[in-house]
Amino acid sequence: MEDSNFRKGDAKTAIFGSEKMLQASPVDKIPDGPTTPEIAYQMVKDETFAQTQPRLNLATFVTTYMDDYATKLMNEAININYIDETEYPRIAVMNAKCINIVANLWNTPEQAKWKAGALAIGSSEACMLGGVAAWLRWRKKRQAAGKPVDKPNFVISTGFQVVWEKFAQLWQIEMRQVPLTLEKTTLDPEEALKMCDENTICIVPIQGVTWTGLNDDVEALDKALDAYNTKTGYDIPIHVDAASGGFILPFLKPELKWDFRLKWVLSISTSGHKFGLVYPGLGWVVWKDKSYLPDSMSFSVNYLGANITQVGLNFSRPAAQILGQYYQFIRLGFEGYKAVQENSMAVTQYLHDQIGKMAPFVNYSNEVVNPLFIWYLKPDYAKKAKWTLYDLQDKLKQSGWMVPAYTLPNNLENHVVMRIVARQGFSRDMADQLLNDITGAVAELEKLEYPTPTRIAQDKNQEVKGSVFTHTGMPHKKK
Repeated sequence: MEDSNFRKGDAKTAIFGSEKMLQASPVDKIPDGPTTPEIAYQMVKDETFAQTQPRLNLATFVTTYMDDYATKLMNEAININYIDETEYPRIAVMNAKCINIVANLWNTPEQAKWKAGALAIGSSEACMLGGVAAWLRWRKKRQAAGKPVDKPNFVISTGFQVVWEKFAQLWQIEMRQVPLTLEKTTLDPEEALKMCDENTICIVPIQGVTWTGLNDDVEALDKALDAYNTKTGYDIPIHVDAASGGFILPFLKPELKWDFRLKWVLSISTSGHKFGLVYPGLGWVVWKDKSYLPDSMSFSVNYLGANITQVGLNFSRPAAQILGQYYQFIRLGFEGYKAVQENSMAVTQYLHDQIGKMAPFVNYSNEVVNPLFIWYLKPDYAKKAKWTLYDLQDKLKQSGWMVPAYTLPNNLENHVVMRIVARQGFSRDMADQLLNDITGAVAELEKLEYPTPTRIAQDKNQEVKGSVFTHTGMPHKKK
């Protein structure tokens, strides 16, 4: 006699013939009993089924492709906690090797065998560590001189990533923002120096601004800062937020001075899970030498049979990403990284050129310096169009693409742009498919008889804020 309860789930149960597939997935309460792994897998898989496929997500900077061997290696290390150094000592050594490699990519002057750096969960933690080190160095010097330490500040452009706002809030450090404008699209060194004083812990230029893909001129900032420090007697340093550019510039622009070759660059942070070509989450921060990494940031603990010294905000963290980074360094080498980044840049340049030729659009910048760029609607076209870039974003979603539309940061917040990030795994053929889908979506939008809700809302917003578009093709605010 057949088991009449098999629909409840056992080895004989067809996944889509089970009672579980007629029930909603749990929201508030853990289920009373277990489910077969096959059915549980399918339920979780189906929960994410309607999402954009990762390689079609052109919004994210985060790596969405690694080769089969890298994926296999990381999967085999998924159960390893990096902090268990007694049990996994080779992981700790591998981590130190990665820090050495990154430090030398950035032209470290440090001669010690093991360079001063730290592992992080993404560039956000790495930025935090760089900022905290600058703050602690400043505070120690002020205390030694008998001066107050209650009003620290740092200077950054309005193109900052949200981690710097978190840093300011969590450590109660004033964030002084240099406005970006349509004429000055990156950090202006002279404007940055106007915001500095004896309480400034550091200036933070960005290599690969999230909003625009552009790079701040660190060499010009370093030169201007050197003169400023000489004049004032201050010793304000630079922390470079190189979340994107840290793994682009060493391979594609090795002659460009933005790193430890510059006098006042004392620390640099980057994201290993962006153009470091590793699955999330992984970040790195390196100091010019150990003297710039405060001792108070190193925490020692007797843990599982060993005295572990750690620099970081997190304690337990996955080891798999370290293996992934070290694998990529071995697998690709300098020339391999260069080839991958060159391809990403070539695809980006191709998309930049083709989108720039489309009647509705104009690129924000003529130059492509990282594998990402932004564009917006031509002013004359935008006046007559019944749609906005938000509508184009929705149209592209229907084809599986995630191409984000968003407003620019403070001082430019009236201006809506779209952005593409071309990462490893995004080919020229995929770029052509995207261009065809953009062309088709625009053709459909141009047939609209009435304005879309987003167009109506945008017009109302611009009326309130007084934004206009000029004949130059660049949007400007009324004076």
